[in-house]
Amino acid sequence: MKFNYNLEYFKVSEEDLFFICGPCVIESYEITDRIAREIKKISEELNLKIIFKASFDKANRSSIKSFRGPGLEEGIKILKDIKEKYEIPVISDIHTPEQAEKVSEVLSIIQIPAFLCRQTDLLVEAGKTGLPINVKKGQFLSPDDMKYVAEKITLTGNNKIIFTERGTFFGYKNLVVDFRNIPIMNSIGYPVVIDATHSLQRPSAKKGVSGGNPEFIPIIAGSGVVSGANGVFLEVHPNPKEALSDGSNSLELKKLKGLLIYLKKLYNINL
Repeated sequence: MKFNYNLEYFKVSEEDLFFICGPCVIESYEITDRIAREIKKISEELNLKIIFKASFDKANRSSIKSFRGPGLEEGIKILKDIKEKYEIPVISDIHTPEQAEKVSEVLSIIQIPAFLCRQTDLLVEAGKTGLPINVKKGQFLSPDDMKYVAEKITLTGNNKIIFTERGTFFGYKNLVVDFRNIPIMNSIGYPVVIDATHSLQRPSAKKGVSGGNPEFIPIIAGSGVVSGANGVFLEVHPNPKEALSDGSNSLELKKLKGLLIYLKKLYNINL
């Protein structure tokens, strides 16, 4: 499968494993900058293609009391600064169609959350921006049904699509990854990313807050790469226990470099 998507500062293609890394949500400028600085440093030391990820709004959190982020206006300002300061592509989620045009001047890739992956108006407006669109496969959706998701975007004339596997509901408050999903979605004709952190969520397992099993992140990430994933998505935080969102399934920032070295080796073997 051939793909070549030009981003600011580099392109992603089938030739290299690429990574999407960053905190779940923008907690503050200071902590976002700290994480981005370390990610940029790692990318240069290891010659890796890393896209910086952070959400400006977590609009689908279980509890209304949960931290959501700074919102669109402030969040986009922070992401713009991060992109220009570290010369690194940036990605963030949108939740409503009107947000697509507003973020298109800053984001390198627009991300569609898993729960919204079938929302036609959202997909169409994202597609109209011409940016690459990373669609997270819904926890409720079969992998072959992602072709209908892609169709909604390609009808806008945009075929720069990425699918992300993030696990499937397995009963209540649990997710599992069926690694057959990766080659199935690859066969539709688009690159596939394995989300090795959200796949380990335990939805609402902690009284309205997601739990998780971060000790299995290397296993999920490595298995995804061996199964044919073109990219790896990792939420990272300097101190996951203090993270304001998804700390229970985030990778500790100091462990990121070693994991990326391991995954790159696996990808080279797989090729």
